[in-house]
Amino acid sequence: MRQRHSFHLDRGGHSVTVNVRAGWITETELLVDGKEVAFHRVHGHGVYPLTLAAQLAEEPPQAVAVRLERTGVPERPLRCALELGGAVHPMAERTER
Repeated sequence: MRQRHSFHLDRGGHSVTVNVRAGWITETELLVDGKEVAFHRVHGHGVYPLTLAAQLAEEPPQAVAVRLERTGVPERPLRCALELGGAVHPMAERTER
């Protein structure tokens, strides 16, 4: 069975979303303002910690990264944080609708 996780945060005038689809193949995508800016695919249940990096479309471009880690808690197996402007911001996990 495939597990899905989605994390989201609005920061600095940008919308940042991380989607994880885990199973036989684990795919992780980083979306900024609705556009995919980074993608990671691996066979198996993922390798953590995992960091995806990109740049915000600003002048000058600003670096952004998200870091996924395992929590060890079955109810919420992953934690995600946004690194932007030298600060780390926890990202809330969205519940599926």
